[in-house]
Amino acid sequence: MADFLFGSPFRRLFHARPFPAVEWSSSAAAAMDWVETPSAHVLRINVPGLSKDDVKVQVEEGNVLTIRGAPPAVKEKKGGDEEHTDGTVWHVAERGKPEFARAVALPEDVRVDGIRAGVENGVLTVVVPKEPTPARPKPRPIAVHSKL
Repeated sequence: MADFLFGSPFRRLFHARPFPAVEWSSSAAAAMDWVETPSAHVLRINVPGLSKDDVKVQVEEGNVLTIRGAPPAVKEKKGGDEEHTDGTVWHVAERGKPEFARAVALPEDVRVDGIRAGVENGVLTVVVPKEPTPARPKPRPIAVHSKL
């Protein structure tokens, strides 16, 4: 009865494709770590296959850090297994384009003019320096007079 309602637990082994295609969503392609140190906020974002020219980082109104990435455009011919002008024939194209966009609301205590970014080994690192915290005033006595 259970096999009738839910199917055999081994059905997947016999009827599934041997190597299923993985479709990456934009959020998976741009997995991010955000670490706050005493002097800066450090964001590390996975950008596999992208160079520094393929990634755009900018600060928008309201301290919003926007990060966009897309590979350079590939010249493609319309249609399936057709030969390109250089003799290349595409048979399968499952990897897609690793395009992504992320927007991060930054805290108020950052220096947007000092933001640095760099790409190395498929990881974009964005360093957002913090404003130095003002020194706390030391307690001091205040004289009280009868007239101001």
